[in-house]
Amino acid sequence: MWRPPPGLRHHRSDSGPQGLGRQQHATGETGGLFKLTKYEAVLTLLFVLTLPLSNPWIRGDGVGYYAWARSILIEHRPDFTQDWLAANESFRMGRVGTNGHLTADQYTPTGHIDNHFAVGPAILWSPFLVAAHAGVLLYDHAGGRVPADGFSRPYRVAMAFGTAFYGFLGVLISFRLGRRWVSERWAFLASLGIWFGSSLPVYMYFNPSWSHAPSAFAVALFVWYWAATRSDRKWQQWVLLGLLGGVMMDCYYLNTILILLPVIDSVAGYRAALSARARGIAGKLLASDALFCLALLCAFLPTLITKKIIYGSYLNFGYGEHWFWRSPALFQVCFSSNHGLFSWTPVLILSAAGLLLLQERDRGLAFSLLAVFAVYLYAMGCYQDWNGISSFGNRFFVSLTVVFVVGLAGFFQWLADVWQVRRAAILAWGGTAALVLWNLGLIFQWGMHLIPDRGSISWREAAVNQFAVVPTQAAQSLNSYFLHRHQLMNRIEEKDVNQIKSHNSGAPNE
Repeated sequence: MWRPPPGLRHHRSDSGPQGLGRQQHATGETGGLFKLTKYEAVLTLLFVLTLPLSNPWIRGDGVGYYAWARSILIEHRPDFTQDWLAANESFRMGRVGTNGHLTADQYTPTGHIDNHFAVGPAILWSPFLVAAHAGVLLYDHAGGRVPADGFSRPYRVAMAFGTAFYGFLGVLISFRLGRRWVSERWAFLASLGIWFGSSLPVYMYFNPSWSHAPSAFAVALFVWYWAATRSDRKWQQWVLLGLLGGVMMDCYYLNTILILLPVIDSVAGYRAALSARARGIAGKLLASDALFCLALLCAFLPTLITKKIIYGSYLNFGYGEHWFWRSPALFQVCFSSNHGLFSWTPVLILSAAGLLLLQERDRGLAFSLLAVFAVYLYAMGCYQDWNGISSFGNRFFVSLTVVFVVGLAGFFQWLADVWQVRRAAILAWGGTAALVLWNLGLIFQWGMHLIPDRGSISWREAAVNQFAVVPTQAAQSLNSYFLHRHQLMNRIEEKDVNQIKSHNSGAPNE
C-alpha cells in the first residue's frame, strides 16, 4: 500500500489486550505462516476429528462445479454430458428428458452444455483430484478395478477432503487475522463459534461439491494478505494481492465486492497525497493500482475464457436471474424464516455487532469490513433468489466467514473489556456453546428434511423438534451416516425430490 511521507503520517496507538497490539501482530505475520500455537493445534485437532463427517457426494449445484474438474481431467475438454446424466435425480429434473437425453434447452448457441457454475472450485480441487487420478491409474495398472472416470469413490473422497481442508484453512486464517486485534482466546472462541455456529459446516462437510467452503478460504486468504500488507504495501505485494483477488472471484463472482478493501485504501491514499500536493506519491499509488488490476485480470482469466467457450462471450456469465437494485429485500435477507441470515444463524448477529465495536481498536479496519458487509448485504437483497432456494441459512454469506470471525472476536473482546474477565468468559463460552448446539440441531433437521430445505419454515415446529425430535433421532441417524451412508443419502435424495415436486405444485410439504 502507499506509504505516506513523514509529513502525512498520523500516529495512532491501537494497543490490543494483554500487550498484544495491532502493530505487534501486523509485523512478522507472513513469516510465521506455518508455525502453530496451542490454539491453532486445537483447531487442527478438531479438523482431524471432524474429517469423518465429510460426505463424498456430488449433488445439486455441486454437479456443475465438479463437472469443470472432472471433464478437463478425464475427457480433456469441457463436455459435461456425463456429469449431467450421472447427476442426482433432483438435478436431472428439467435437464434430462424421459428418453435419457439432455433437453434442447441445456445447450448454448456454441453447442456446449449450459454450465454457468464458477470454475474456481475446480481449480482449487485440482491438486487433490490429480493425485487421486494418478493413484487410480497406478492401482488399475497393478490389477485393480476402480473406474478412472472421475465419478468413482477415490475422486469423490479427494474432492470432499479438499473442500474440508480449504474450509479449515479458511477458519485458521480467520483466527490468525482476528488475533491481530484481540486476545488469542477470543479469536479462538470466535473461530469455533463461526465454524460450528454458521452455515459453514453444511458446505464444508455435508455438501462439499458446492463452492462455498473453497470460496470462504479464498476470501480469507485475500483479506488476511490485505490486512498484513496494508500499512506498507510494495508493488510486488500489490501484484500478489491482485492474483489472490482474481482467484477469489473465480470461486464466487459476488466475491468481487471484497475488492472494496484495497479500493478504500487507495482512495484514502489519493486523498492524503493530493491534499498535501504530493503528486509523485499519488502517481506511484496509481501505478500500484494498475499492477493490481492487471494481476486481478490475469487471475480471473480462467473464468473469462470458460465463459467465452460456453456462451461465446467473455462477459456472458450464464445467469438469467434478475437484480432489483432499487428495492433490496434487506429485512427478508436478514430475518426471514426463508433462510434469513440472522434468523437461521443468530451467532452472526454478534459478529455484526462486533464489527461496530472494533472501531475502538482499529477504525480503518472496522470501517472497511463493515463497508464490505453492507455492500454484500445490499447486493444479496437485490438478487432475485436471495434466499438461496435450497440452502441452509443464507449460504451466499459463507464467503464472508473471515469477516464474521473477526467481528465475533471483536464482540468477545468488548465483553471482556466491560465485564470482569471471568464473567465475560463464562458468558462468551456458554453463549457460544448454546448457539453452536442450536445450529447443529437445526442442521440435523434440515439435512433429514424435518424442516423444508426450500421456502419458509415454521420456527415453532423447528423449536419443538430441537428438544423433542433431534435428541431421540440424532444418535440413530449418525450411526447410519457413518455405517450406512449410501442408503441414508438415497433416502435423503428421495425426500428432496418429493419436496421439490410438492414445492413446485404448491402442495404442502409432507
